[in-house]
Amino acid sequence: MIRIALLAAVAMLAGCAANISPNAYSVSSVGQVNRSIAATIISVRDVDVSGTTGTGATVGVAAGATAGSAIGGGTRANILGAIGGAVIGGLAGAAMEGNATKQTAVEYVVQTSNGNLMTIVQGADPRFSEGDSVLVLYGSPSRIIADPRARA
Repeated sequence: MIRIALLAAVAMLAGCAANISPNAYSVSSVGQVNRSIAATIISVRDVDVSGTTGTGATVGVAAGATAGSAIGGGTRANILGAIGGAVIGGLAGAAMEGNATKQTAVEYVVQTSNGNLMTIVQGADPRFSEGDSVLVLYGSPSRIIADPRARA
């Protein structure tokens, strides 16, 4: 029973992972003006992004408490089973959520045209290399894109 509830929760959480692509914009971003600045990539490394929300732990606690309360024949055993089930279910749910929402991203360190250094983490596609000319787009979230002027 608890296993089925936790697996269902993981399936739901997998669809809730945040979109970290630099190509994805939220509806509220449309029509907004943001500042951009030219930069050069000076460092690139892969990183892991975890997007836990606490939902896995919450579902795990509920499922564990429900399953645990069915243990034993008396009220005291049911209460102890519910408490134990809630603890185990919460830990299992949190671990499953962490694995379901984990994504690989890229950390870029860029040097702007005025000499400042910035670090930006975003999705792995498109991938930039050291020395590439990019534009840093300020906003929420900030992102980098290829500088179209560099192709000319």
